Amino acid sequence: MNFFYVMNGKKLKQALIICVALVFAAGIIYSERGNVTVFSQNEPVAVYNVPTERKVIALTFDISWGDTRAEPILKILEDKGVKSATFFLSSPWTQSHPEIVKRIVKSGWEVGSHGHKHINYSSLNDDEIRTQIRTAHDIISETAGSAPSLIRLPNGDFDKRVLRIANELNYSVIQWDTDSLDWKNPGVEHIVNRVVSKAHPGDIVLLHASDSCKQTHEALPLIIDKLRSQGYEFLSVSQLMKQAHVDNKPPVEDHT
Repeated sequence: MNFFYVMNGKKLKQALIICVALVFAAGIIYSERGNVTVFSQNEPVAVYNVPTERKVIALTFDISWGDTRAEPILKILEDKGVKSATFFLSSPWTQSHPEIVKRIVKSGWEVGSHGHKHINYSSLNDDEIRTQIRTAHDIISETAGSAPSLIRLPNGDFDKRVLRIANELNYSVIQWDTDSLDWKNPGVEHIVNRVVSKAHPGDIVLLHASDSCKQTHEALPLIIDKLRSQGYEFLSVSQLMKQAHVDNKPPVEDHT
């Protein structure tokens, strides 16, 4: 039996319109920032949050330098019983603080890469980008005892090339939907109110544990208590992304 047939002009036009609509529908992701991005489904993306109806949230901490802020933050997470969080570590800091890295791993928190040099990778050529990601990967893997699969680029900077190369190196690029602005040291109350007021199910929260952020360890206990009082459960970024598969909803992504 021949399954091919010739449609008249009107039916052919209708079929073409439907096909185009389906292609565009499959390639559109709506960001909670109000942006709409059209792209190929195979194009690498960065993850900002995970749409879900569950009150789950990921606290993430970037560390690129310093000796005094990380351990107080780890102690707060331990004392508050926060068993899931994600730390994005630069490789120079990882190399000079192996015991803290091992403590993070032993406590069950997730380790991701924050790259090697703290520079904008979009300003580098392709080979330099690969070198930065691979150098960090080797150092963090050796120190932590397992290979990271998540990366937050220094300064949150990336372009399509960086996304593509990170994807080729088996990394997911992780951004954030709520920036605590703790790096500005705006005051403990300001940090707490900003995070708690912007928090939403599936949110990824940006915090820091570098020495330049002098108020994070004071704000963190209040953030944890207030979010818990609202019914939030803390997950790592990887756990949060798995929640997307449970809910059958894709992470909110961008290609900038």
